[in-house]
Amino acid sequence: MERAAAVRDALFGTRVTYSPKVFIPLTSLCRDGCGYCTFSRSPARVEAPYLTPDQVLAIAIQGAQAGCHEALFTLGEQPEDRYAVAGEWLSDHGYGATVDYLAAMCELVTTETGLLAHSNAGALTSDELSQLRAVSPSQGMMIESLNPALIAHRGAPDKTPKRRLATLEAAGKLAIPFTTGVLVGIGESPRDRVTALRAIADLHIRYGHVQEVIVQNFVPKPDTVMRNEPACPEDEFLRTIAMARLILPPDVHLQAPPNLSEDFGSLLDAGIDDWGGVSPVTADHVNPERPWPSLGRLREVTEHHGKFLAPRLTVYPEYSRRPERWIDPGLRFAVMDRSDAESLGRDDPGAMFPESHADAKNVGTGAEVVQIGRRSTVWSSGAEFTPVDLVPSRTRGSRGRVTDVLDGVASGQEPGVDEIVTLFGARGSEVAEIAEFADHLRSQAVGNDVTFVRNRNINYTNVCTFKCTFCGFSKGPLSLNLRGKPYLLTLQEIATRVREAWDLGCTEVCLQGGIHPSFDGDYYIDVCRAAKEAAPDIHVHGFTALEVTEGAKRLREPLEKYLQRLVDAGLKSLPGTAAEILDDEIRAILCPDKIDTEEWLECHRVAHSIGLTSNVTMMFGSVEEPVHWARHFIRTRELQRETGGFTEFVGLPFVHMAAPIYLKRGARRGPTWREVVLVHAIARIVYDGLIDNVQASWVKLGLDGVRQLLQAGVNDVGGTLMDENISRAAGAAHGQQLDETNLEALVHGIGRRLRRRTTNYSNIEDPCRQGSPAVI
Repeated sequence: MERAAAVRDALFGTRVTYSPKVFIPLTSLCRDGCGYCTFSRSPARVEAPYLTPDQVLAIAIQGAQAGCHEALFTLGEQPEDRYAVAGEWLSDHGYGATVDYLAAMCELVTTETGLLAHSNAGALTSDELSQLRAVSPSQGMMIESLNPALIAHRGAPDKTPKRRLATLEAAGKLAIPFTTGVLVGIGESPRDRVTALRAIADLHIRYGHVQEVIVQNFVPKPDTVMRNEPACPEDEFLRTIAMARLILPPDVHLQAPPNLSEDFGSLLDAGIDDWGGVSPVTADHVNPERPWPSLGRLREVTEHHGKFLAPRLTVYPEYSRRPERWIDPGLRFAVMDRSDAESLGRDDPGAMFPESHADAKNVGTGAEVVQIGRRSTVWSSGAEFTPVDLVPSRTRGSRGRVTDVLDGVASGQEPGVDEIVTLFGARGSEVAEIAEFADHLRSQAVGNDVTFVRNRNINYTNVCTFKCTFCGFSKGPLSLNLRGKPYLLTLQEIATRVREAWDLGCTEVCLQGGIHPSFDGDYYIDVCRAAKEAAPDIHVHGFTALEVTEGAKRLREPLEKYLQRLVDAGLKSLPGTAAEILDDEIRAILCPDKIDTEEWLECHRVAHSIGLTSNVTMMFGSVEEPVHWARHFIRTRELQRETGGFTEFVGLPFVHMAAPIYLKRGARRGPTWREVVLVHAIARIVYDGLIDNVQASWVKLGLDGVRQLLQAGVNDVGGTLMDENISRAAGAAHGQQLDETNLEALVHGIGRRLRRRTTNYSNIEDPCRQGSPAVI
């Protein structure tokens, strides 16, 4: 057990996964008569041969509302071959076989609820496995034992070793992520167990498809042939788990059910890294007398053993990260939609259903999307729901890789890509540990002031020739009424808005827009001049790296010369937007015709060289993984070390609701709240000593989210953002204007002081600028 646990720790660290699932017992009729089974029943003991579609959907909806990710279909094997009533029911409902009906119900559940089906239909032919592959991202069948002489399997034609191994091999040939396992204590010998585990290992080595192996202990049940047999001895069970961990290839996950052991924490000592399916809604229909531990109890026991829980999907990350090989094209978005950045299950509590939207409604120069259909209650960026409290936390983590990285940083080491990725893998109290560490660095760097700037956004056009797949704001020149009407503000309209902003107490205008086909580079210079003429003392914070790079290209001017002309016209600083993720692998998906990573970095390098400041932004939560966040941090950290021109880091959680890439089923639904906390906290850690300010986007997170981030390394809430349109066009529900009174109360409530700042982080003390309205 000690060896097995050490192997597990080296593979998976402090993480232990489980699948939040709902069990759907499609039929308990079965042609097999296993000596230990209480799930299988005769027609006389059931109300109907099969659950109806309405019954199936009702169970699935209940599971989705409870936050489940998986719908596990349990059923007997080919009951129509034994019971005429089963065949008649199938025929009456238009199905030729149980597998046909199972496939239809898997598709129904995923389409209507978003739950991912896991079909556990027993020994199947290659054609049947292939049929289910199109509707079920993963499948399963227990090997149980390869001893053909077991009394337990008499009268069970589907439990012959040859038939079970043929199914497991066919699944490998079809590239189906597969769950299998052994049943311990049904009369098999220790050698039999080794034989079964080695057979599973050999097939996985050939095909790579065994995602997890279950080691399950036999527990006798009343009204079965084996009701008087002894239960599997605990030491035999634990020995088999440990043996499985040492025999199986390292990329195979190992699972044991927590509800079949009184002291299920000992299963962790034996080397498991997964608890299997745990349902907050339905019983274990195979072992109905053994209730599931509550999630709270499961977490308590896991953390007592120095581990942290993480929900997963039916298909493990190793498989969902390679969908072209392992996932049917029709299921890839369903898997992505429930995934976090590590391809595990999203861990925010609440109901999660597939989303659909009506046409956007126009609001001024922006638009708001209207969601239709079943409503999710799970938190997402831009949604009106309050995120779960992760920070601060009184619980403390156990020593692991995360703590080791933080200790290294505290001793003066600079985290690289691997260390940053380790931090992003934090779960449970490790998240609060990182947040607390980041907040200590924040206190050392900038003290207890929480800063903000009064500003106005002026998005002068939503017409754009570029085709960023994430943007819900921009429109092609021929677009009609989707996501707002095409518009282009005149210079006079821009000047009027600048003057209004100044009169309302703003010290900054943020100028950004689409790349209009009629623009030449002089347009941006004209906009700067118009703004400065309207309000000579206002700070012009404007034009992304894409805009200035494109402006210079259209004028065929060197970038440095063009930027100097913008400075001469009144430009003071550049926003860091257009960065998205500074990794060309991801930019090829999000913004294939936009400037690449090096062009963005070079634009800011040149800007800094002539005295312009700028900031670092990162849009996260769409298609990228933590390694891409780490590369983004490292590249911008190196540029800051070179130039010192970045004033702040701004995390921009992807707002998915009306983003084209999401509507086209090509992205996740933004980051989880855990990921939002980690991005901001880890930014503070990575940029420590180089960039003093970390900003939270209240437009995307709401003030409840900002409250937590202010205790996780954040010291700035950005601007009041009068007329913010871009996030709203993507579906954000938070207001366009920041209520400073509410912000003051929030900041005071966590023991901090609110201070108004300039764009470049000087405090504003001029009394004539202090008397403007609290809400702008």
